Amino acid sequence: MSQKKLKVGVLGATGMVGQRFVALLENHPWFEVTLVAASANSAGQKYADAVKGRWALKSQIPAGTAGLTVKNASDVAAISDAVDFVFCAVDMTKEETAKLEEDYAKRETPVVSNNSAHRGTPDVPMMIPEINPDHAQVIEAQRKRLGAKRGFIAVKPNCSLQSYVPAIHPLMKFGPKKIAVCTYQAISGAGKTFESWPEMVDNVIPFIKGEEEKSEKEPMKIWGRLEGGKIVAAQDPVITAQCLRVPVSDGHMAAVFVQFERKPSREDVLELWKSFSGKPQKLGLPSAPKPFLTYFEEDSRPQTRLDRDAGNGQAVTIGRLRPDALFDYRFVALSHNTVRGAAGGAVLTAELLTADGWIQAK
Repeated sequence: MSQKKLKVGVLGATGMVGQRFVALLENHPWFEVTLVAASANSAGQKYADAVKGRWALKSQIPAGTAGLTVKNASDVAAISDAVDFVFCAVDMTKEETAKLEEDYAKRETPVVSNNSAHRGTPDVPMMIPEINPDHAQVIEAQRKRLGAKRGFIAVKPNCSLQSYVPAIHPLMKFGPKKIAVCTYQAISGAGKTFESWPEMVDNVIPFIKGEEEKSEKEPMKIWGRLEGGKIVAAQDPVITAQCLRVPVSDGHMAAVFVQFERKPSREDVLELWKSFSGKPQKLGLPSAPKPFLTYFEEDSRPQTRLDRDAGNGQAVTIGRLRPDALFDYRFVALSHNTVRGAAGGAVLTAELLTADGWIQAK
């Protein structure tokens, strides 16, 4: 990277994920937040005023962002002229979000999105940077479809799968065939705190709209292949999921059961987890955790409060690997849902796309 930082806009900057983007990008060595945008209701206010009373993070609002005037995220032309690329975390309908992101891409502004609107679009890469960095190549086909030269859309997958998919991935050579997973998901995944959602105190809700479908289907695209200018979803493994909302501020835990074509030894599994390193680690990207995966031998780890911030919230922690009576193995895995699972995963994706030349200064 050159010394000059890329100018970044954050769309949906006043929401919880938008706030996390703003916090993570403070003092970033490659990117500088020069513009924040939200709905028309917030436009025209100073950022600090727009989030007053609803700043959800423990850290303070970054001084460099606090005084920025919030723009209207729908003002595509003006925002595109002012930044090199944008992160997107808008709170709009799926159809509205899809159109907005394509409008930015057509205006030659790359979009790295936390939203789900384009996760199913065949020529939009949905990336966990350590797992499928090669999927960025589909951007060439997407640009042809959109009539763009430098604009494009890249997305990150849903937060519910960010713990168990990285744990399964190093084991793919053994042919995982069936996976059953139950996720225990923090309230920040709904954009809430205990103050704003008192009903979650001392409570578990056994339903999160859309999460189970995403947990079952999105890994198939991540593990898919590039063919004819699109990503073709993998057919295996078959995944069944249940997703529960639990009274935790941050951090999604997954209880995972897996059956293989060729059952590995316990030692094989542990060694593959220990040695796994993806392209972000090899490139030394600013947000890449080292190590990406950490296994705990203690029966009581990982724990959400103790381990969600591993690798500055970008790492995945694993524990309790043991034989299972119905499957080959079971284990638990943990990831930080608003860092690795949301804004942080998007920042790492943008770093990879920048390192590989897909995102450049205008």
